[in-house]
Amino acid sequence: MNLNLSLAPLIALVAGILILVMPRLLNYIVAVYLIVIGLIGLFGGGALHLK
Repeated sequence: MNLNLSLAPLIALVAGILILVMPRLLNYIVAVYLIVIGLIGLFGGGALHLK
């Protein structure tokens, strides 16, 4: 059985739950998410998948 888990949807799910629980985290979560996506784009790690 192969389980391919994409990283972006997992991060989005965790961020969404955290925002629901603690709405004050929204600015920090968005900032960190954008920084991570920017770094992944710059360094060419666009195909990050967990196996």
